[in-house]
Amino acid sequence: MKDEFKIITREKKTFENGLSEIIAIEFREPSMIKFESDEPLKDGELLEVRGSYVYHNGTQIGKIKIMKSANDVKASHNFDIKYTGGYSLDGTTIFLDEHFPEEIEVENKKINTMLTIGYHHELPEKWLSDEKFEYPYAHEKATGIEKEFVESLGVTWKGYCSVVDRNLRNVYSKTLEKSPPSLDLAPYLYCRDKEALNEIRKSSPE
Repeated sequence: MKDEFKIITREKKTFENGLSEIIAIEFREPSMIKFESDEPLKDGELLEVRGSYVYHNGTQIGKIKIMKSANDVKASHNFDIKYTGGYSLDGTTIFLDEHFPEEIEVENKKINTMLTIGYHHELPEKWLSDEKFEYPYAHEKATGIEKEFVESLGVTWKGYCSVVDRNLRNVYSKTLEKSPPSLDLAPYLYCRDKEALNEIRKSSPE
């Protein structure tokens, strides 16, 4: 199977050489690439990756500058996470709250929540945040990636969200006891969630 990536964002800034930075995601694994191109590409267009090069409709359009893969990231289900999912500051670990079910049933299908929430929401969100995109934008794009992956499993987004949201509320209502010391607090800082921040700091080892 060829590596097919979907463009999720193109930097508005254009360099003096006429190139602009483009970020694309392969949602199955997932993986992310960043490259430069002078092609007038749009969000949602599909690209093919062969080795270090990016192709559009069979034509080489750029060389990969950065590539990130879920294969290089650890998953942890051993901590309390107020927002259910999260990631370490260095991006090497993704977290799912230890009380959140590892598997849920949606429309008579078993769904692995570390795959849907951890790898297909939290991880792309962290990748985009590390590319200096603001949290709301990164969260919006990550939600789209999660949705695409969930629907590829043969369930509806509405049905999935209905089950997940019930569990999200249960997790948020619990008082934190064991937060990871490396947790990236960007989502909490953006939301100005002082109560959650205080809980995280009190429950995180020094």
